[in-house]
Amino acid sequence: MTTRKQIDDFLGQKRLAVVGVSRSPKDFTRALFRELRLRGYDLVPVNPGVPEVEGIRCYDRVQDVSPPVESALLLTKPPVTDQVVRECAQAGVRRIWMFRAAGPGAVSHGAAALCEAKGVSMIAGECPFMFLPGAALFHRVHGFCRKLFGTYPR
Repeated sequence: MTTRKQIDDFLGQKRLAVVGVSRSPKDFTRALFRELRLRGYDLVPVNPGVPEVEGIRCYDRVQDVSPPVESALLLTKPPVTDQVVRECAQAGVRRIWMFRAAGPGAVSHGAAALCEAKGVSMIAGECPFMFLPGAALFHRVHGFCRKLFGTYPR
């Protein structure tokens, strides 16, 4: 179960790999990417075959990032998440956030088990927007509803 301490620790890291950020500027993943950049995060996009995202060089794999990152936000589909988590573990990534807004998001049971086995701190299935101070009203309402239903991380 994800704790608020894990979330605060992850968001306290200012340099993050963002794996699976879309090549489409209109995609939700790009909105999240832009918001994190506006908040001062040093983001490293990772998506094979995409040369750049928002004017920043995009890497094919987490292992290719130099200097290396210690945290990765995964915006991938579950079947891809397993491979990405293996690559993150090989690259020395210590914190992984498997994004989810609706549906399964990036969460994969196999990837979660690998994180646990490798001692990687893992957030499985939350939306970072909900935990950013001053986020848009929709995200604050989402967090409030989760608190009401007892599903908000403690």
